[in-house]
Amino acid sequence: MDKFESIHAFTQVVEEGSFAAAARKMQLSRSAVNKLVIALEKYLGVPLLYRTTRQVTLTDNGQAFYERCLDILHRLEEAEFSISEQQTEPKGNLKINAPMSFGLSFLGAKIAEFMTQYKQVKIQLTLEDRFVDPIAEGYDLVIRISLPLKSPSLIVHPIATISRVICAAPSYLNNRGIPTEIEDLKQHSCMHYGYLATGERWPFIYQGEERLISIDGVFCSNNGEVLRDAAVNGLGIVMLPNFIVEQDLRKGNLQVLLSNYNVPELTLYVVYPVSSSISKKVKLFTQFMQQALDEVKCQDSETGTLKPK
Repeated sequence: MDKFESIHAFTQVVEEGSFAAAARKMQLSRSAVNKLVIALEKYLGVPLLYRTTRQVTLTDNGQAFYERCLDILHRLEEAEFSISEQQTEPKGNLKINAPMSFGLSFLGAKIAEFMTQYKQVKIQLTLEDRFVDPIAEGYDLVIRISLPLKSPSLIVHPIATISRVICAAPSYLNNRGIPTEIEDLKQHSCMHYGYLATGERWPFIYQGEERLISIDGVFCSNNGEVLRDAAVNGLGIVMLPNFIVEQDLRKGNLQVLLSNYNVPELTLYVVYPVSSSISKKVKLFTQFMQQALDEVKCQDSETGTLKPK
């Protein structure tokens, strides 16, 4: 008995609803398909199907076996696809979603470099700062900067760590004073990433312990560059990734605060559906991003800049 051929015949009968329909799809005779399924039942020692003149239905054992067969066939299909893709030049569309600030400061040049290397790949890049579910919204992969991510339906690939800094403009500090302890932030105008209705607590690490400080959110936005510009104009204090504020820190437009406290780092992730894990385009772009960020100073001693060496 050819086990694979028998399993294939069994799954086709279940999916098509009859031996006749399965035979047509497999381009075999009805009796040949029936013999394959009977041979499988004899081999397993249990009936897999209830047969009537009008239809076939699964037995309890048949249902359990059918589910396992689907998994086996899916894995075989993935293996075949993976091998065939390795032998060909990657091509086709790659739909990517990434954060606005990171995309503007880093991705344009890198995507051009990737597409120069892989000329048959076409990329559609969308920039936005909300969390995007690649499965629900049809993206091949998304790039996100966040605290640790976990999902059973997604591959979450950490690429780099991103440090954050507390800062404000000299004009604001001249008017309101410089906070020296994190509790002082409660008396200051702070601007946070998110929504006013949800409130905000900023995390700090001091002497190995994490502390959360509730801040007065006078202004919020879901875009880091908007918050940075508001801070430069003296509206209040911000906590932002270093690569967003590095230029203004160097120019003196912003001043680092509370440097004796540590702010938990964020992680830059490439996230994609489990079903995309066999895609050569997705694998190559993920590897490319990893290499690109290995070649930059993600944690510069002063600013944590994302800038090529």
